[in-house]
Amino acid sequence: MPEMLATRKAYGQALVELGRENPNVVALDCDLSKSTNTNMFAKEFPKRFINMGIAEANMMITAAGLATCGKIPFASTFAIFATGRAWEQVRMSIGYTNLNVKIAATHAGITVGEDGASHQANEDIAIIRAIPNFTIIVPADGVETRLAVRAAAEYQGPTYIRLGRADTPILFDESYRFEIGTAVVMRGGTDVSLFACGIMVSEALQAADILSSEGVSAEVVNVSTIKPLDVGAIVASARKTGAAVSAEEHTIVGGLGGAIAEVLCEQCPIPMKRVGLRDCFGESGGSEELLRKYHMSCADIADSARVALKMKEDRR
Repeated sequence: MPEMLATRKAYGQALVELGRENPNVVALDCDLSKSTNTNMFAKEFPKRFINMGIAEANMMITAAGLATCGKIPFASTFAIFATGRAWEQVRMSIGYTNLNVKIAATHAGITVGEDGASHQANEDIAIIRAIPNFTIIVPADGVETRLAVRAAAEYQGPTYIRLGRADTPILFDESYRFEIGTAVVMRGGTDVSLFACGIMVSEALQAADILSSEGVSAEVVNVSTIKPLDVGAIVASARKTGAAVSAEEHTIVGGLGGAIAEVLCEQCPIPMKRVGLRDCFGESGGSEELLRKYHMSCADIADSARVALKMKEDRR
């Protein structure tokens, strides 16, 4: 069994490390610090932590104000509240003003599980991606999360970091280097490109193993920065393989799959399939159970790859 760690926990650890190094790092939360893991920061730096209560809109405005004073605010809550309840404040107080606010939103995607449709943020990437000036990062594991949080603190501008609830496999070791805007080839291949983000990177790697047993060479690309997208890496992989699959724990509308489809449509038109929530709401259930039900498992990625490969063959 691989080592497991929730990206939200890795975020809490990284935030404490940053706090020790930089006195301008501050944290805000909406009465969910135990769940978002900002309680680690609050315990060590109580004077640099603000519990805003159940008031996400106020938190975003306060974070914007702190940014105007030279602070580096990390504002945390569940993704459904960060992008849904506080959308206007995120758009106008942070995006429009281009302020240096970091929104670290946890409990994103359908693997929130038993909390059900009301708490499963499956549209948040699309919502934030549409706002100018924002950078969007969806780390694949705990190691990448810690590096992404550090990179976000050094980066000047509005940043949205999407984090999960459940423990997920550790994919990287300490030699890994993360860079905002850079996609990473996790596994080389020649027949089909599997572009994934977040927890779906692990699923894509498993799908590549399934395909390999069938004689199919699948390239797995970790697209952890959704915006700005690494267009060069995506086009290079697509040109090499001639077929593509996107995989995300998010609706296929406006997220990673939509972003990649836009690029490929303009620069490298090839057969492509998208794996994700297909324009519907989720429901209560276990994380793995929901991934299977909504056709987002490694087996489903492999199935989509087979379809894309058939489309490629039919075009010849």
